[in-house]
Formats: sequence, structure tokens, C-alpha cells
Amino acid sequence: MGLSRLAALHGVATSFSPSADVTVPVPEGTVVAVLAALGVDATTPEAVREALAAAESAAGSRLLPATLVVWAGEPLPPALTALPPGTELTVRPEEPAEAPPAPMRVPAGGTVPAESRPADARAAVVDPAAPGRGTSRTPAAPGWWTEPPSGVHRLTVRVPGAQDRGSGPDGPVTETCTLVVAPARVPQPPGRSHGFLVQLYSLLSARSWGMGDLGDLADLASWSGRCLGAGFVQVNPLHAAVLGNPTDPSPYRPSSRRFPDPVHLRIESVPEYGHAPDPAALDDLRRRAAELSEAVLNKGALIDRDAVWELKRQALDILVAVPLTPGRRAAYCDFLAEQGQALEDHALWCALAEVHGSDWHTWPAGLRDPRSPETARARGELLDRVDFHCRLAWLTGTQLAAAQRAAKDAGMAVGIVHDLAVGVHPGGADTWAQQDAFAHGMSVGAPPDAFNARGQDWGLPPWRPDALAASGYAPYRGLLRGLLAHAGALRIDHVMGLFRLWWVPEGRPPTEGTYVSHDAEAMLAVLVLEAHRAGTVVIGEDLGTVEPGVREALARRGVLGTSVLWFERDWSGTGRPLAPEEWREDCLATATTHDLPSTAARLTGDHVTLRHRLGLLTRPLDEERTEDGTDTAEWLGLLSRLGLLPEGGGDEEAAVRAVHRFLLRTPARMAGVWLPDTIGDRRPQNLPGTWDQYPNWRLPIADAEGRPVTLEELAASPRLHRLMEVLRPRQEPPRTRTAPPGARPS
Repeated sequence: MGLSRLAALHGVATSFSPSADVTVPVPEGTVVAVLAALGVDATTPEAVREALAAAESAAGSRLLPATLVVWAGEPLPPALTALPPGTELTVRPEEPAEAPPAPMRVPAGGTVPAESRPADARAAVVDPAAPGRGTSRTPAAPGWWTEPPSGVHRLTVRVPGAQDRGSGPDGPVTETCTLVVAPARVPQPPGRSHGFLVQLYSLLSARSWGMGDLGDLADLASWSGRCLGAGFVQVNPLHAAVLGNPTDPSPYRPSSRRFPDPVHLRIESVPEYGHAPDPAALDDLRRRAAELSEAVLNKGALIDRDAVWELKRQALDILVAVPLTPGRRAAYCDFLAEQGQALEDHALWCALAEVHGSDWHTWPAGLRDPRSPETARARGELLDRVDFHCRLAWLTGTQLAAAQRAAKDAGMAVGIVHDLAVGVHPGGADTWAQQDAFAHGMSVGAPPDAFNARGQDWGLPPWRPDALAASGYAPYRGLLRGLLAHAGALRIDHVMGLFRLWWVPEGRPPTEGTYVSHDAEAMLAVLVLEAHRAGTVVIGEDLGTVEPGVREALARRGVLGTSVLWFERDWSGTGRPLAPEEWREDCLATATTHDLPSTAARLTGDHVTLRHRLGLLTRPLDEERTEDGTDTAEWLGLLSRLGLLPEGGGDEEAAVRAVHRFLLRTPARMAGVWLPDTIGDRRPQNLPGTWDQYPNWRLPIADAEGRPVTLEELAASPRLHRLMEVLRPRQEPPRTRTAPPGARPS
């Protein structure tokens, strides 16, 4: 009982429910290990009693939580309305003005005239007798409350002592906490729109260096916005990868989520390219890059990210040596100042990784601490390489910005939709620079369920909820600001992680993990605040097992969900496919994702054959085919009854068009088209549950015969245009701007 209570106080679950009528206990050893990762000793009964007493004492003595959230225009949280009469509250922004605000004393029952308050401080006194107390001056706030501007602030409360209010402690009590004041909702997409979903590396063009790049992204956005009426392009995470050869090709296991990966740079678009002192060397690198592309497009080779990076690294070494013009130098210096310590740490990790390898746990002991004297010395010795990696972050940021500008200039309502991975590589830059924020010895995954009896371990260390709260969510806020700077929208992978994550202790199977909860209110408030500042839409990937209330909480804050056609059934009733009018409005609707079969593969059953060939089926092939065929037939039957399949059955391309006609029939705010679906590609980009058996994250987009296709060929594809014609809004014929010849005045 004591261990359960202790776990609950720290947000650690002692049981979980894989389904509504099933509860599974968490092994005691797992609970003890997770508590240890949170800095709590629960190894013995005595340790549990001591930790429990300390936790209960701390919880009982505090007036305020570590983080307090105020939503604009909504009632104040109970922690504020329950403060004792006469309490003084002072709010100071995280970044105060040059002159600190003068201390203010507000007598109980008084008010501070708005004009007498400093711009960067707010104070009020709680007084149940004050006008508006218990009612409100606005529909949401009592009269004594003056709402600070949106932002992250420090709130200090001072409760008078017994001599002031006749009861309680002998002296005044003062507490501080983080106060997040956030708008009620994130920005919404302006009207309905459709767009492409693409893994950028897979989209090669005639100018690519062996894999898709940011120049290709800008070109795709410009073409699809202008010619196809697309409103957005969603890409895979473009986070900085772990350096090394071979590196992990998965974009969902990066070194850093805050900074982008320079492997996506279009080398020729770097302004210094035309001023290189050795253009012959650059020409040679371009020739070798063309050979990489030729091998991928025409010789059956896989995308080789390491080979691409080696060529681009050599080219960037040449370009970074070119002196910047005064204006570019000033812009670069501004970037360094804006990014501050976070960028310096990231660049230093990159420089150290070039010398000592990509896992900082194996570095010399002194270098494992980013603030050690040894690390400071290494920074001086590697100053040129640190500047090199800072410059690359800047260059990549400028090309990300250019892609978003190209999208908006093409008339896209949203533009580029960036993707936030659920975590980072345990040996990468983020875990090195922010060691106190991560739970060491833990990995994020998923519990066992009907689809995976063994559970999942993703190999990603989780953030410590207590450390995030103590920092005022600084790592999280910095991450969001970096991602949102050049985004029209942000997709959050496994958005349920804002509420809780499945932690797996090192050395234990995923079945022996447990859920650890975040302060979901604070995580959502910071997300809404930063998205509002950037003016970006937010999309949550909420597929799979979702805790009750999570979708509702996200929808209340304007976060769109993700609805995939094949999963949209009446699971609580008939189990049949949902009619289009029964779909939710606040979502991105699509036929597939990077982790699922393409639509052509789903319709033809090719995905079952592939999984059988790789030994991934858990039942006989005939059983799998029968169930899959029944599922597909149900959907095709619904499409036919709705008149969305006029060509009849047996035509796979027509069925793909029918699926997308169905998506348009739903009220979904955004409809996403998997770019490989436009030309009949039958191969998944990623096949969960495989490693060496399948070339995950290394395939170029290909047509129905498996022939790789370039961006230029895509743009000219008759099949693509037949599909996109389904999605284009019907427009009236253009009005005649000149009179016919017979009506012209003589």
C-alpha cells in the first residue's frame, strides 16, 4: 500500500488496462526501478516509508503546484481561487524589463489600480469580500485578478501570518511557482484543404544528391500549391541525426529534436556556392552525387544517407571557408545570439562526436559532462568545428524558411507541416546537453495489446516530468520554438505522450513497463502558447490505444487528431466502417501513413504477402488473407453504395481514387494524400517489427511496377493527375474579360 501511494504521488502507475474490462498489475520491481529513475529510493520498506513521508509532507505544505496554468478567458484554477484571504500575488515575466519592478504591498481587501502597476509585474490581493469575488469581473475571472499577458511567468504568493489574519502560522508564508498563461486554443486551419504526405528523403529530383532535400521540398510545395490547389505538404521529422557510419536511418530516433539535419541542405542553394575558391572540387562532388542518384533511380540501390552526407560534408567544408558578406555575417550573428547555449551545446556535441564517436557514454569521463573543465578546454580546441556545425544549423534553418515561403507564395493555406518525433537517441546531443531532464536507464515504448502481445521498446529515453516542471518546461519550450519557427503546422507523433508514456526499465522486456504521467495541463498549455506565438496549426497522431479523455482534452485546445480510413469503424457497436458523416471534423484524414501499407498494397492484399515473406504473421497465411480480404471488401462495398466507385470493382487505381473521394465526403478539416499513393507505389516506407529484414527509411518513391520516380516524373504523371482531379475544388469557368468581336465599339 505504501509503495502504491508513493508511486501515485510521483505519477507512476502500478497497474494498467489494455482494454476496458482488463486490469494488469505492474511488477513491483518495475515500480521501484522507475521511482529510482525519478530520484526516489523505494528499495526497502523503510526507504518507502521515508520517501512517502517526505512526499506527503511536501504535497501537504504547498499552496501551489510546481506549475500553474491559466487559460485566457476561462475560470481560474482552484489553486488560485482557494488561496487564503489577504494573500498577495506578484507575477513577474521570465524575461523582466531592464529595471526590475518595485516591490509592491497590497493590503488585504485592496486593489491595485492598473495604471500604477509596472508593465512587467502584476499584483493582487485575495479578498472574499472584494467586489467580484466568487462572481467575476469577466465571465472567467474574479475581480481581484488581473490577467497577465500570455507567456511563462514566475508567480509569487505571500500569505500573511497569524498577526495579520488572526489564524495560521506565526509568520508570513511565501511560495513561488511557474505560471503559464496561454490562449484557449491553438490556431486553426483556414477552411478545408488537401495536401501531400511525404518522406522527404524518398523524393529525389534531377538535382538531388542521392536523396530528397529542402530544395525538392520547396519545389514540391510550389508546384502542388500552384497547380493542384494543395494547402499543405507534411514531411517526416527533419531532426538532426546521430553522426556515424552507419547512422540510424530512422527519422524518429534523432540525436536532437531541436535542431535540423544539414543532410537535407540543397548545396547549390547556399549563397556562398558561387564564390567557392575551388569550383572544380565542388563539380567533382556533384558528379559523385549524380552517381548516387543514378544508382537509386536506375540500378536498384537503396538510399544511402551516409554516402550522401559524406559528399555534402565535404562540400560544406569548402563553402563554410568562403567569407560571409557583411549582411550575411550580421544575420548569422543574430542567429547565434537567438539560439544561445542550446546551439553551442549541440554544435559542441557534433564536434566531439567527430573525434570520440557518436555515443557520449563512451567518451572520456571528463567530456561526458557538458559543463566540466575538460569540456570547456575541448570547446576551445575544437572552436572551428563548433562554428562549422553552428553554421550548418543556420544554413539549414534558412532553407527551411525558404521552403515555407515557397509554400505560402504558392497559395498554400497551411504550408509545410513538420513532424515532432516522440523522443531522441540515448547517445545523442540532446541527452548529453540536458542530462538532468532525462530519465536514465529508462526507454519509451508501448504496452502489450491486441496487435502486439510482446509490447514495444523504442529505445528512446523519456523526459523526467519532475525535471521539466522544475525548469519551467524550458527544454520543451525551446524544442517547440525551434520546430515552429518555419512551420505552417506541427504534427506530434504519439501525441498521447503529452499525457503519459510507457517506461521500460533497462534490461526488462516491454511487458514489464509502466505508465508515467506528465502534467498534461502544463504540457498542453506550453504547446498552445508556442503554437499561438508562431501562428501554427497542431496535429496530434492519436492512433492506437488512447487513454479515455485524451482526445477530448486535445480537441478542447484545438489540436487536430489523425483519422486513417481503415481504422475508422464503429468499434463500440457494429464494427462496420464509419459512414463519412460520422467522422470527426477536427482531424487530418488520410488513407495511410509511413508505418502502414500503401493504399494500393492494402487494396490488393500485397501487404499480407510481404509480411508473410518476412515471417511477421502470427497466424496461417490463408487466415490472414481471408480477414484482410473481408475488411477490404467491406470498405469497397461502402464506397460503391455511396456512388464513389463508378468504375466498378477490379480496378485498383479507380479504388484508390474512390478512397480519396470518401475522404472528401468526411467533415475533416484536412485531407492528406500519401504521395506514393498517387502513382501506385505498393511498398511501405517503414515496416514495424523489422530491422535488417526490410529496407526501412531507404526506399525512393516508386510506381506500381516498383520503378523509382523523380519529382519531375511525378509532376507529369497521368495517374497522379487523375487522382488529384478528384481532390481539386470545382471552379466556375473563368469570366470573359473582353467583349466578343461583334460587341466591340467601332
